[in-house]
This record gives sequence, structure tokens and C-alpha cells, in this order.
Amino acid sequence: MAALVAVCPLVVVFLLLVFLRWPAKKTMPVALVLTAVLAWSYWKMEPNRIAASSIQGLIIAGELLYIVFGALLLLFVLKHSGAVAAIRDGFRRISPDRRIQAIIVAWTFGSFIEGASGFGTPAAVAGPLLVILGFPPMAAVVAALTIQSTPVSFGAVGTPILIGVNTGLVDQPLVENFVAQPGGPASYDVLLQMIAARVAILHGVIGTLIPLFVVCLLTRFFGANRSWREGLAVWKFALFAGLAFTIPYTLLGVFVGPEFPSLLGGLVALGLTVAAARLGWFQPKEPWDFPPESDWLAEWRGSVPPRAEDRAAPPVSLAAAWLPYLLVGVLLVAARVVPVVVRAMAAANVDWPSILGTNIDYKINVLKLPGTVFLIVSALCIPLYRMDRHRVRAALGESGRALFGAALALVFAVPMVRIFINSGVNDAGLMSMPTVLAEAAAEGVGRAWPAVSAVIGAMGAFVAGSNTISNMTFSLFQFDVALRIGLSPLLIVALQAIGGAAGNMICVHNVVAASATVGLLGQEGALIRRTLIPTAYYLVAAGAIGMAASFW
Repeated sequence: MAALVAVCPLVVVFLLLVFLRWPAKKTMPVALVLTAVLAWSYWKMEPNRIAASSIQGLIIAGELLYIVFGALLLLFVLKHSGAVAAIRDGFRRISPDRRIQAIIVAWTFGSFIEGASGFGTPAAVAGPLLVILGFPPMAAVVAALTIQSTPVSFGAVGTPILIGVNTGLVDQPLVENFVAQPGGPASYDVLLQMIAARVAILHGVIGTLIPLFVVCLLTRFFGANRSWREGLAVWKFALFAGLAFTIPYTLLGVFVGPEFPSLLGGLVALGLTVAAARLGWFQPKEPWDFPPESDWLAEWRGSVPPRAEDRAAPPVSLAAAWLPYLLVGVLLVAARVVPVVVRAMAAANVDWPSILGTNIDYKINVLKLPGTVFLIVSALCIPLYRMDRHRVRAALGESGRALFGAALALVFAVPMVRIFINSGVNDAGLMSMPTVLAEAAAEGVGRAWPAVSAVIGAMGAFVAGSNTISNMTFSLFQFDVALRIGLSPLLIVALQAIGGAAGNMICVHNVVAASATVGLLGQEGALIRRTLIPTAYYLVAAGAIGMAASFW
């Protein structure tokens, strides 16, 4: 019964967003009220804990909006400086084929940004960049969200493993006993690296086809002929791009650690795919393009037209146009790996312990957020492109107006998530809502658990908006279930991390934030319906490999 009650908010979100096609700004207030009522009436959460969870959610929503605003500002600065024309022309010289452009920008460049930053930043960077190239806004967001899968488990320099899985398992007696057994891992650190290695191998196998999914989704839903075949026609380049990323990614995850698979794998893949495109390798006979803009459906269009004022801006060289994105990558990496920068940023931590007298707290470091990097780079662009105050004012104004719609959805979505997650402290003696759902699933499937363990990770990411939080919440639970049914806990926890990464493709947080960067708010359900396809592939493939590895 508790599981049926706990699943109600998730079912309502799916029904309203995906089936009834409500916009997120209407759906999420309903979900928030329903979750709060269930938490108070069935879980017996104290009102001050519900309020504290809501406050925590509002702070997190502020972080997300800060990131979105920074991404929007950089986009509009590039628009009003004339850099967008240079970027677009440069990509057209690499390849006029939209499928090739999508693979290079979304898959390789997006994976690098994910490895450097996480936080859903790839969608905020790659989505607007694809719109600059002439993609319909909805097509750009679908491509940017689809790649929010394979690189995510090692995003933000390994945070989902080093913080997520580690926080869930460290100092737990169950895990310590497993390590101490004869033939077990030599130490806890070895155990964590063994999990990371399995995550890398599983992602390497499954994720190689993600570039092909990207192009097939584009040609099927946004092409003039609505054809899967036109996407499959570029299978050679898509497979090459997939392997260009997943081979170094897997090797780094197995032999080096969780910090650099996505970061360095993305860089390697970016260099290889650009070189291959320039040389004409693996290219289809005929380039593919979207239908004329006049034929685009209304739902494809956004309210952010970054091409509208290119001709009015002064010319910008290709190197100068790309410099802001290069700076974004360098600064994101420096914030994670350069010791002097890391120590300086650590001093800017701000803690809010015991919100409203509860054990709910929050830590924030504005300097470490990707939004700060976006703002710094946007400010540097003003003298770089010699922008006058009228162009700067126009960029700021358009960014603020585009941000407003995202705020309406996120200020309800994130508090709902925090109430859901923080429901474990209650007077009803129940576990938290996500744990109740996971326990019910475990009891229902028994030895077939490897087939659904990734689904639990995806559910956690869908709710929490984060692979890291999903791993924190469910890693120990997955470890325990594996031991109880006699399976490898290392494999099952790895499947949890795989599912948590796949769930990012349909996570409401990511969809709303990515939509905001291209002015596509109100179409969240349509986006989720499309990204459900690669999400289903990822979870089915993970389940099949998990079952094979466990029993064959």
C-alpha cells in the first residue's frame, strides 16, 4: 500500500506531462501539492520538515536557474556580437550534413562538457549551439538530452561515483564485511574502483549506439520524410563517433579511475570526429537537412531566435567565435582539478544547517557552479567583441525574459522532489518514498533483479534530477539486495549507476532547464516522449547485460 501511495506523484507527473501534454509550469504545482499532502497524511511527516524540504528545493532551483541564466546570457552575447554567424559557417565547412553536426556538437562536445561540469550543463551548452547552427529548437534539445546518458556516470570529474556511490557505501558494516571476506576486494578503495570499472564497461557497450539514436531521432521526428532510414544512413560515422568516445572512456574507467573517462574521452572523440568529417571519412552520399523553416511545426519552434540579428553584428573570426566555448571548458576543468583553484573555491562554501530546526541542511558554493563560469566568460566577451552597451543591454534583457518561464516550473518541481526524498523521517515508521518503491520492486522480481536494478537508478534520477543523488539514495540498497539473492553486489551497484545516468534523459529538471535555453518552455511532455525511446533502450540493454553477466 505504501508503494502504491508513493508512486502516485510520479504517475501524476507522467500522466499530465507526457499523455495530457500539460506544460511543466502547470504540472509541477499539482505534483508538489499532492506530494506534500501524501507526506503529511500518510507518511506523517511534520509540517516543519515538509517546509524545510521545500526551502531546500527552492535553493536548489535557484542553483539551476543560475546555471540556465549563465548559459542564456552567453548565447545572447554571442548572438549580438556576431559570433554565431562565424560558428555556423565554420560547422558548415566541416560538414553541411545536420546529422554529422549533431554528432560532433551534442555527442563529442557535450560529453566533454559533461565530464568537466555535470549539472546538466551539456544541454545548456550544446542545445543553444545547435540552434545557432540552424536546428529547430526542439530537435536541438532532443539531441542534447539524449547524450545525457553515457558520459553522466563520470560527469563533473567522477562525482556520481566518487560522491554518489561512495557516500552510499562508505563506512557501512554490510560493505565492510564484504571487503573483509576471503577473496573479496583488497580494500574499500579497490571496491569502489571495481564498481567504476564495471560502470565504464557497461556504458562502453551500451553507449556506443547513442550517436546513432541521436541522428535517427532527428530524421524520424524532425525530417521532411519522417524517416528512420535517413538516420540509419549515417551509421558508419555514428558508430565511428561512438567508438571514438567509448573506447578511451572504457579504458580510462577501468585502468585510471572515475575522474577522467568522460572528460578525456570527449576530447579524444571531438578531435577524431572533426578530423574524420573534414577528410570526408564515413560520410553518406547525400547530406541531410531539416525542412525549410517555414515548414517547421509550431511545437518545434522556440522563443529564442539566435540567428535573427547575425547580419547586423560586426564580423567575427572563427577562432574568436569559438574562444568563449574553449574558455568555458578550461574554466570548468580548472574548477575541478587545479589544486590552487579548488582550494580557493572551497573557501566560498556557505552552509545552512538545520533548516527550520530539522536535520535537513544545505551547502552551496556559488563559485563552483557552472553558472559562474558562464557569467565570467560572458563578461570577457564584451571587450573581446567590442560590444557597445546597447548590445549588452539587449543580451541581458533577452536572457532575463527567457529565464522567467523556467523559473515557474522549477520553483515547484524541485521542492516536490526534496519532500519525496526527505520523507524517510516520519511518524508513520515508513522508509522514504523512493526506498519504499525500490523495496516493493525487489520483493516483486526476486532473482530477476539484474533486469530491473537499472530502472531503480533511473527512477531515482527522474525524481531527484541527479545521477549523484540517485546513487547516494540507492547504492546501499542495491548492494544489500544483491547479497541477499546471491549476486555480485559490484555488478548490481554498477547497474544502479547506469540507470541513474539513463534517467537524466527524461528528468524533469534537465528537460525544463534545457528547454529554457532555447525558449521551448511548455513542450516538456513532447520532449520526454521522444527521449523515452533512447532511455528505454538503455534500460533494456542494461537489464539484458546484467542478467547475462549474473547467470550465464
